[in-house]
Amino acid sequence: MKIIEELEQGYLKKIPEFRVGDTLKVHVKIIEGDKERVQPFTGQVIARKGRGTNASITLRKISYGEGVERVFFLCSPKIARIEIAKREPVRRAKLYYTRAHSGGAA
Repeated sequence: MKIIEELEQGYLKKIPEFRVGDTLKVHVKIIEGDKERVQPFTGQVIARKGRGTNASITLRKISYGEGVERVFFLCSPKIARIEIAKREPVRRAKLYYTRAHSGGAA
């Protein structure tokens, strides 16, 4: 196990400390044809899974009245940077219940 952990150290990225319930702005690299641009995705962290190079987060936002969820792998080369937009206290480890609620009820 130690050999695998030592190999993974070279692939880990510096990310800010955040928890479930925080609102993050993830800047994602998008390739269109021969051009590359960075597009931010802002949403609330509803789940955090794994550790090391297998770590992932699930962000949820409401776009034009529809709920949009996106899963990001934290060590992916497609992620340019991660910013914390807002911190909110929550009492759960996974916020899947927000899928059924909207507005203040969530």
